[in-house]
Amino acid sequence: MRILIVEDEVPLAKGLKFNFEQEGYQVLLVGDGPSALDAFQADAAGIDLIMLDLMLPGMSGYETCREIRKLDADVPILVLSARTLSEDKEKAFDCGSDQYITKPFALPELLSRVRNLIERRGRKRSGGNGDESPELSCFGEVAIDFRKFEVRVGEQTHTLTTMEQQLLRYFIQHEDEVLSRAQIMADVWGESADITTRSIDNFVMRLRRFIERDPAAPQHIVSVRGTGYRFRENPESPNG
Repeated sequence: MRILIVEDEVPLAKGLKFNFEQEGYQVLLVGDGPSALDAFQADAAGIDLIMLDLMLPGMSGYETCREIRKLDADVPILVLSARTLSEDKEKAFDCGSDQYITKPFALPELLSRVRNLIERRGRKRSGGNGDESPELSCFGEVAIDFRKFEVRVGEQTHTLTTMEQQLLRYFIQHEDEVLSRAQIMADVWGESADITTRSIDNFVMRLRRFIERDPAAPQHIVSVRGTGYRFRENPESPNG
């Protein structure tokens, strides 16, 4: 397994490289955004995860993340940053990151997050996603290809990030169930995920922009006041 670490703080970068190599990973280390893009473009198929700082020289981690997502919607991106404000986390998720860990961090947790993200991607590549849900799903005007990370509505095609796809799949698997934000957070991101309920709301807003005819008056992903959300494939059904 190969990890691309993008970190300009040299002692930390060397420490991360040492610890992950001790765990059996191959580590490619770069110190800025342009170098990260060059490294990824040179060996995209061989990189299993990107660990990304946000405060980088020349090109911010946010911009680096956006550019990587243009190249690959699937590769896991874990942000490791000293920025602790919720606004920073929301922006990182908006750019396409999958996980966010703040510095200082606990090494066992970081190792666990990396392992889980890589294993999850491996299951997708092998065709086993741990459930019986199909890789193609259609409802209304929406067609979802989970293998390609794509949502097609009419003539428009949108590319999903890893977490957007996982959240959308989760909604489809739990059609017509009332899902609390806490339940969504635990089942989709994991108990230890460093996200807030506001993060979930933002992800839902993005999914609505993809699949709803009118995102301001959603018919498929509807809000349940004081609780969370409910997904309906057919808004006109009696249960809807």
